Amino acid sequence: MNSKAKTARRQNIRFGIRKKINGTSAKPRLSVFRSNTEIYAQLIDDVSGQTLAAASSKEKSIAAQKVNKSEKSKLVGSAIAAKATELGLTEVVFDRGGYLYHGRVKAVADGAREGGLKF
Repeated sequence: MNSKAKTARRQNIRFGIRKKINGTSAKPRLSVFRSNTEIYAQLIDDVSGQTLAAASSKEKSIAAQKVNKSEKSKLVGSAIAAKATELGLTEVVFDRGGYLYHGRVKAVADGAREGGLKF
């Protein structure tokens, strides 16, 4: 399977997920993007179209730690959970972004749950 077909397939899955879930200011969408080297998470209010908080493995506190990518993903999840609690948010809707709920995507979810977020 070439990369264009993989990307198109992921986009179709992503659009199907986005039809079903929607984030509000009270219960934002926790969106995950995974690249080959980094991972990003955002809390998004789809009603107003705003990003409420964001965390990534490029942040200095996370990038400075010498751990593997899965453990960095867990740190990203706990970082986004900490930012959510600062905003007074406890519940989110998880958006896996077309990726399988496995590996680094699952690690972000586990880190966010340990940080106090409810899905």
